[in-house]
Amino acid sequence: MKAEKLREVLRLGEGQAVEFKTGVGNPKAIGGVVCGFLNAGGGTLVCGVGDNGKLVGVTDAESEARRVEQLLIERLSPKALVWVGVQQVDGVALVLIEAPAGKDVPYAFEDVVYLREGSATHKAGAAEIREMVLRKSAEPERWERRLSTCGTGSDVETVEVQTTVADIRKARPFQFRNANDTQTVLDDLSLAQFGRLTQGGVVLFANEPGRVFPQVRVRAAAFSHDKASDQFTDMKSFDGPLMPVFNQLFAFILRNTPTLARFSKEKPQRQDACVYPEEAIREGLINAFAHRDYAEHSGGVAVHVYPTRLEIWNSGAFPAGITPDTLLHQGHLSVLRNPDIAHVLYLRGFMEKLGRGSFLIMEACRKQGLPDPVWISTAERGVTLTFRTPQVTPQVTPQVSPQVTPQVTPEVTPEVTPEVESLVRVVEGELSREKLQARLKLADREHFRRNYLAPALEGGWLERTIPAKPQSSRQSYRLTAVGKRLQSKGRKVP
Repeated sequence: MKAEKLREVLRLGEGQAVEFKTGVGNPKAIGGVVCGFLNAGGGTLVCGVGDNGKLVGVTDAESEARRVEQLLIERLSPKALVWVGVQQVDGVALVLIEAPAGKDVPYAFEDVVYLREGSATHKAGAAEIREMVLRKSAEPERWERRLSTCGTGSDVETVEVQTTVADIRKARPFQFRNANDTQTVLDDLSLAQFGRLTQGGVVLFANEPGRVFPQVRVRAAAFSHDKASDQFTDMKSFDGPLMPVFNQLFAFILRNTPTLARFSKEKPQRQDACVYPEEAIREGLINAFAHRDYAEHSGGVAVHVYPTRLEIWNSGAFPAGITPDTLLHQGHLSVLRNPDIAHVLYLRGFMEKLGRGSFLIMEACRKQGLPDPVWISTAERGVTLTFRTPQVTPQVTPQVSPQVTPQVTPEVTPEVTPEVESLVRVVEGELSREKLQARLKLADREHFRRNYLAPALEGGWLERTIPAKPQSSRQSYRLTAVGKRLQSKGRKVP
């Protein structure tokens, strides 16, 4: 919530979706209000505001915000995605707690169910709880919460589960019952039940989610002209757990996107950076993965890179009440299509500014002198986010900076890791995975796939002999033209 929007909320006062608290010292009062919001359409709790609407602030607001976040993570059940942060208004630090409309009502705080009615929160009675349960049972179970056919054993990418645990420990005060046991971790994240992954769990952690749900595969293409055609310079299809696919897709965009060369007074050396802000690209991709409609069999996520624009598309239109205008000025915290998936991304720190991704994207583009990003949403075609390049000239472009001279260069040079270099050196003709692995004297198949083969394919140095059937038993690999250059020169491609 921007400072201007927060001032408006403070001016209008408390209501169904807004509550003020003087401080954050009363756990039951804080937790009860948040629980009430989850059970009744969502809302915002502003701490550091007196009864008369006067700003009193919160001492050591950042530390208090982290304490409140831990409190809500530990004592709310079922687990819910709630954002806690600090906002400065007129030099006064306030703690904001924003809760979406919960998808798993009834929610309880310390085993007590609370409801929000008007500007008041109260403990729910037995009849009210029964009504919530009956209402929920009459609604269809959302796609990500349904159980899949995948088990929690060999179907799970265990390395990605442990990476997730490590990320969460760094980013959030979330406590696992047993962080070393995959089954327990998945249960704690509400992604498994009765020894089976939920469909959301498949998206996040299955070895090959596209085998179960083809619509989760991601497509990316780079075109040589600004109009889509069959003439593309690069095209990939990605399948795997959500975050590894995200990283591969991000690398694809950087590899196929022009760079911006800068010369500044502080650093006279030429500095090359992606023409689009990297933080804006990351946020756009995360939003596409978190908010897309996974239930749509013809849906998905797709990226198209053109010489003067970048398009990120996902199936599923904006929820009711959300428009491109409200996206830019209010965010979209109140409606989550996939709360379980979004919750894991938030816990890992990839949705740090929950509901504020559109603000970050717009501000990053403006800071880099780009036109404002554009969102288009229709029921038939889903959501498309478009970034556009600046109108670059040989002279200094004032929109970027009076100290910066932009130059567009053909593309970002992919980073060649030592593992990829060693793999490229041993390729002769067409070789199977087993033969490549043997030539490198590597015993661990998964280590070879993750650190050698996958990066070499993604970077464009290696290609499949049967690209239409990646899992074919007759699959072999050969060097691309770029790979042959790398092999012949014995160093990174210039």
